[in-house]
Amino acid sequence: MTHLGERLRPTIRMRLTLLYTGLFLCAGIVLLGLTYLLLQNNLPRTADPVDVNQVFAGGPAEWSLTPPPGGPPAETAARRVEGVLTKERENYQRETLNALLTQGGVALGLVAAAGLGFGWLLADRALRPVHTITETARRVARSHDLTERISYEGPRDDVKELADTFDTMLGRLARAFDGQRRFVANASHELRTPLAINRTLVDVAVRRPDATDDVKRLGESLLVVNGRHERLIDGLLTLAGTEDVVVDAAPLDLADVAAHVLEQSAPEAREHGVGTDRRLGPAPTSGDPVLVERLVQNLVENAIRHNHDGGELSLTTRGRDGWAELEIANTGPAVPGYEVETIFEPFRRLGNDRMRSDRGSGLGLSIVRATATAHGGTVTAAPRPGGGLVVTVRLPSRTPAGVPARPAANGPRPAERSGPMGVASSQ
Repeated sequence: MTHLGERLRPTIRMRLTLLYTGLFLCAGIVLLGLTYLLLQNNLPRTADPVDVNQVFAGGPAEWSLTPPPGGPPAETAARRVEGVLTKERENYQRETLNALLTQGGVALGLVAAAGLGFGWLLADRALRPVHTITETARRVARSHDLTERISYEGPRDDVKELADTFDTMLGRLARAFDGQRRFVANASHELRTPLAINRTLVDVAVRRPDATDDVKRLGESLLVVNGRHERLIDGLLTLAGTEDVVVDAAPLDLADVAAHVLEQSAPEAREHGVGTDRRLGPAPTSGDPVLVERLVQNLVENAIRHNHDGGELSLTTRGRDGWAELEIANTGPAVPGYEVETIFEPFRRLGNDRMRSDRGSGLGLSIVRATATAHGGTVTAAPRPGGGLVVTVRLPSRTPAGVPARPAANGPRPAERSGPMGVASSQ
């Protein structure tokens, strides 16, 4: 009922049209009423006496009211004539007023219908500046070009103030995004350079021939900490850049991206004894290839690292209902349903994972959601029966209407390792 009420709610153009027509109709009714009263007051009144003698004075002899021999008296004939004239005058007044109401009502209806059409056109003209603002905002949202302005030229009114306010807002947003880009670029250099230098110095110190065992153990620990800091900084910079707009969108297929990421993650999966089951159907979409690859890579790494030894990982891609879907499921510890949404927040991890430096910095799923949102998609997660998590990413499909999607090459790819995840992937 709520959606039906919203659909039946008239638009602002229709409301303005009805307002113009209503005001015009009210003014026409008032004008017709005043005309009726004025005409009624100016017509001969029924109470005014009729001077019959004056009416017939100076007429032919046959108009004389002198009664013939044996006829009615003159006074009786005069009253009859007076009654006839009074009745005719009343009929004339009533017919005149009725004709005024009938013809005036028809004319008012025709003019109201014409006013409805003209009101529709006038409402469109009055709302044209608002349409210009809307079109500009839509173009900015599609192209992400914050340099475009409305530059409305018109009288100093509410519409002019709205357009100027929108231009001011675009200017401030452009400056904010430029400042963010400069900050990310500077931070990328200023934060990564010292870490790279530290890693080189520690590596050189560990590889020295005279390095003791204590120095080597300390160096290995420092390299692990340094690597964690590098991943943390890289995640922060990626998150900051991903929350910006996607500019370089190109056609791609989630199946191809997922296959590439799985090949890269195969050594880590084998190290943890995690078997993979891939069901890569065609899922065409478009976006920034680097960011989409990072999205899939974060999901795969998260599924491997938050798993148990000998666990399973399933990755499925498909196109469905105008969306390109990627679903990844993994075994692992049980995830409470009330904590699923919190794992998409930066630096939020379940249980005591904060103490495990080998499981990332808590930014992986935050980057996934930011990337999907920047591409106009969504990310959802749900606990998997038996432990683990099922994460589904949906990005807008770019398959042209009426063109069938290409079939998967050689059907679904075989699993690297057999396991129960062939069923989990369809959950």
